[in-house]
Amino acid sequence: MVEEEAKSLPMELSEKGGVENNGFVQNEAFDDRETNTSSQEEIPKTCNVDVDPAATEELALKPYAGMPKEVLLKFSSQARYRVTREILFWLIIAAAVVLVCATIAIIALSPKCLDWWQASPIYQIYPRSFKDSNMDGNGDLKGIQEKLDHITYLNIKTIWITSFYKSPLKDLGYGAEDFYDIDPMFGSMSDFENLLAAIHDRGLKVIMDLIPNHTSDKHRWFQLSRNRTGKYTDYYIWQDCTQAAGSIIPPNNWVSVFGNSSWQFDDVRKQCYLHQFGKEQPDLNFHNLAVQQEIHDIIKFWLSKGIDGFSFSAVKFLLEATHLRDEPQVNKSQNPESITAYSQLYHDYTTTQVGMHDIIRSFRQTMNQFSSEPGRYRFMGSGGDKKEEIEATMMYYGTTFIQEADFPFNFNLINMKNLSGDSIFEAVNLWMKNMPAGKWPNWAIGSPNAARISSRIGKEYVNVMNMLLLTLPGTPVTYYGEEIGMENIASEDVSEERINSDPVVTFPEKSPMQWDGKVNAGFTEGNSSWLPVNSDYQSVNVEIQMTWSNSTLNLYRELALLRNNELPIHRGWMCYIWNDSNVFVYVRELDGLNRVFMMVLNFGQESTVDLKAIVPGLPSEAIIRLSTNFNNAGKAVNTKLIKTEMGEGLVLEYKTAKPVHTMEAFQGNCFVAEKACYSSVFNLFYVNC
Repeated sequence: MVEEEAKSLPMELSEKGGVENNGFVQNEAFDDRETNTSSQEEIPKTCNVDVDPAATEELALKPYAGMPKEVLLKFSSQARYRVTREILFWLIIAAAVVLVCATIAIIALSPKCLDWWQASPIYQIYPRSFKDSNMDGNGDLKGIQEKLDHITYLNIKTIWITSFYKSPLKDLGYGAEDFYDIDPMFGSMSDFENLLAAIHDRGLKVIMDLIPNHTSDKHRWFQLSRNRTGKYTDYYIWQDCTQAAGSIIPPNNWVSVFGNSSWQFDDVRKQCYLHQFGKEQPDLNFHNLAVQQEIHDIIKFWLSKGIDGFSFSAVKFLLEATHLRDEPQVNKSQNPESITAYSQLYHDYTTTQVGMHDIIRSFRQTMNQFSSEPGRYRFMGSGGDKKEEIEATMMYYGTTFIQEADFPFNFNLINMKNLSGDSIFEAVNLWMKNMPAGKWPNWAIGSPNAARISSRIGKEYVNVMNMLLLTLPGTPVTYYGEEIGMENIASEDVSEERINSDPVVTFPEKSPMQWDGKVNAGFTEGNSSWLPVNSDYQSVNVEIQMTWSNSTLNLYRELALLRNNELPIHRGWMCYIWNDSNVFVYVRELDGLNRVFMMVLNFGQESTVDLKAIVPGLPSEAIIRLSTNFNNAGKAVNTKLIKTEMGEGLVLEYKTAKPVHTMEAFQGNCFVAEKACYSSVFNLFYVNC
């Protein structure tokens, strides 16, 4: 009976052996019970248990490390694991969507980054006077390459090299004999390619000059045109001239920029050709589409070489009226036959003619073909008109829908007739109030065609002019040598032999760069230089000023660094605060940033001004961040009593919750080009302030 019951049990548990559970539950041994010691035979004891097989399987199957795939799959289909997995999946998807949306929002709300031609000052080099590498007394391309470290020392990243095309070097070489070649004086095409590679290796950019208006009379095009050869016949502007009493009577009263008639008789063609500059520089005929295409090909050639931009000069002369009428006289009572100076006529028919801007825009379109690569935007600058023709100058910016120059070069600060706080304000305000909205300004205080600052307005104003240049909004342009305060050389030092027998051109502002106190100022190791070095070179040179903490060079360097590093100066608002005969005061500030920079610049005599009375909410003290006198840096000044000496400049820093550009009283005095707002919470820029 006992045996039959045992067979009917689903599971038999033994006192000694127990039952294994397929590896999920350890064996359990039951305590042995003492048997009757007198009995030699062990009597097994059994019990019957009813167990549900499904329950047993569920009880037995628990996850463990190293379980095989078959076991793992049994768990993966269970609800508690499947739901958890799906929740995690959708959380990851939602997080990814949020990140993508946040990225898109940041991009959409972020302002446009400043391009390379906006972010750095531009350093203009006249190559013949920068550095001589082969001891012939003339600066050259290899010399520029040798001195690239000076550019980086100044915290400058853009170089503008004036014309170095093959040329007879009349009018500074701006009448090219071959637009596709380097003048042997400056080196070879290989030298240029090496220079370009060295510039780009340092992370710098380079701009070239291009004057499309005219060529040299030695140019192949002109030689073919004067012989009426094929398509070149009308590459220049030819007109019949009247001969009377053995003299040539020109077609009209047009006068060249250099004086006397714009027409020159050619013995080969027996006609007169137009030259708005020197007689060795005949004007191209831009009414001829083939001529326009030639210039486009020149642009493509140099952009293909890898240059980063062009400065197009003399573009207002590209077209002339085809009717050839006499231009109006400034003084109507003057005898017409006595007119010889350019200033004696209104140049209504020889400058800024209808269609001229269309040609410049076509240049821009060609350059845009090379601007598609990221980080390879090609800059285009253009020459502007005189200060009195500011509206005409602003047209070179183009329109909202039609791009032209990135900016026309601004020489208002060079062309001032007198220096004062008021005249500086007028020159700055003239540009800012006429500049189209959203465009970018630029400033220059020196050029190859103007006297140096030291000679033009005085040594005592060199530092404050550099401070003005590097703290105004926009791109500063520095002519070589202005960073150390070079002066003009005396005009009597420039002989006729030195200037290639060209009496029109003088060179006092083009003297060799003063590198050190050695012979010829370190410009050349030869016996002489093409122009004499200024006699002050032993005290005014790069090497010695690098060792002086209070030097013009080190102030320039610190100002350039301040401009690069401080957002309000880099791209913020500018607001005029005060100007009088002595001082010009303005602030630079940025939405969302409570730090403000205030420039107090003296262009006259000693002055004291109470700025706290002028600016509501101005803190009673401000810290001198930079000064033309380095010893004052870091000091605190009382804003009710700010004193400046003649030629002194202060960059003050203070904090405020009420920036000037938000004040009603200054609304007409504030300007911003690339508007941006700063979020200190997220440390980023955004546009919707």
